[in-house]
Amino acid sequence: MRAFHIIWIPLVVVLVGTGGSNALHKHVLHNAQGTFTQPLDHFYNTTDATFQQRFWVNTRHYKPRPGSPVIVIDGGETNGEDRLPFLDTGVGDILARATGGIAVVLEHRYYGTQVCGCPNFSTDSLRCACGSTNEQALEDSANFMRNVKFENINENLTARKAPWIYYGGSYAGARAAHMRVLYPDLVFGAIASSAVTHAVLMNWEYMDVIRLAADPICSSNLVNSISMIDSLLKIGPLRSRLKSLFGLSELESDKDFVSVLEYPLSTWQDQNWDPAVSSTTFDQFCATLNGDTPTLKDTERMVLLGGLKANIALLNYAKWIRENIVVLCPQDMGLTVEDCFGTNEDSKYQITDLSEDWRPWVFQYCTQWGYLTTAPPVGTPTIISRLLDIDYEHKICIQAFPPGEYYKVPPLPNVTAVNVLGDYHIAADRLAFIDGEVDPWRPYTPHSTYGGAEEREDTVVRPFKIIPGGVHHWDENGLRKGEKEPRKIGQIHGEIVEFVKAWLEDWEDPFDEAIV
Repeated sequence: MRAFHIIWIPLVVVLVGTGGSNALHKHVLHNAQGTFTQPLDHFYNTTDATFQQRFWVNTRHYKPRPGSPVIVIDGGETNGEDRLPFLDTGVGDILARATGGIAVVLEHRYYGTQVCGCPNFSTDSLRCACGSTNEQALEDSANFMRNVKFENINENLTARKAPWIYYGGSYAGARAAHMRVLYPDLVFGAIASSAVTHAVLMNWEYMDVIRLAADPICSSNLVNSISMIDSLLKIGPLRSRLKSLFGLSELESDKDFVSVLEYPLSTWQDQNWDPAVSSTTFDQFCATLNGDTPTLKDTERMVLLGGLKANIALLNYAKWIRENIVVLCPQDMGLTVEDCFGTNEDSKYQITDLSEDWRPWVFQYCTQWGYLTTAPPVGTPTIISRLLDIDYEHKICIQAFPPGEYYKVPPLPNVTAVNVLGDYHIAADRLAFIDGEVDPWRPYTPHSTYGGAEEREDTVVRPFKIIPGGVHHWDENGLRKGEKEPRKIGQIHGEIVEFVKAWLEDWEDPFDEAIV
């Protein structure tokens, strides 16, 4: 997931919540693909329509014996194919190899190529035809677990005949926790990684984690630059000069302008322990911002440029935005900066055909999850502009999802629908929580240090683990040769194997028990 909600149209870059990484999708071994017929509506008899839910299976390590588990990886808010590396070398393969089980990636409804029979992604379709609620999507997983038959496997591996271990990261991590609590008869154990079990309207803490964890010089340069930008925008004659410095002179809205400046910060969560898949964008941005000097003394030095007095760090910031973001706008094709980065034109966000695959997650956070990234409370230093308030961040919900014939998006996301499932305090035996120490999503997990969560003991039956220096669900990916993983990653993978194997020792076939 991302904390960003800007949809830059018609740019190739669409910056919304995402749980997948294209960089991870390579060198994947063959995994059998199947489909499972799901009803669009499990509960309310609004339709008899069905859709084909995709799944992929790794049976390479399967040993047919009592207690061999099924490790299911929740696809979350992305194409299920983005999760296939985790069947190859990641947590699915690691656990299947250690336990003699099979590993499965289960794609979430209305993501990927199977879009639930939705005719389009309009407001009514997403709610009615697609059934886009937590309730329906969770029941998809439960129905699959109760009834799936895996090809070329003779044994009955449904959830009441075999132990199922449910894994998810980020939004899917919250789903893993919810599945363990809501379906304890089906989910024998669950691993909730970077699990955002606390939904919130405004998630200002996301940026605060980055401010505190980033290189101190870069962080100070960001705070100082944003403060100066906010001040300059209040001075009429200097507004246009400031925007020109960033290559955004044609951008009408000040809020759109400062929103564009958020982009490099979003790449913090794309950092990974594996250099082959990690993004270096944030480090490159900081290197540009800091310049060639190791201290703040030079970057704080003021210069006069075209009547605009600014410090060196701000000039460096502008350079990075011009050379990395503004260049993405194809002005040679007749588009303007306003066309590319402006948000005043509602029609940009009202194309509803199925190719607009940014819409399902935006619909989810507009209706239930929230996470609208605003500046922190006054008194807390900020690395994003204080112009970014909830009205601006929520605007896309109004623009993209006008009232339909049958459904109207709520005035604000109904985060209670998520938090009622356990919030910060969600807990159960055989439910593990794993978080990265500097994950910007950590404030919305049971490991939050921003209030609301409580300290917990880390035990085998209720694991509660932090990856030192870790960012977003760093335990999910792995290397083919595990011994080459960094020590902290090899350690967390070893601990996951250890507690899951301990859980499996307690498995008893409930039907065999009933016969006895």
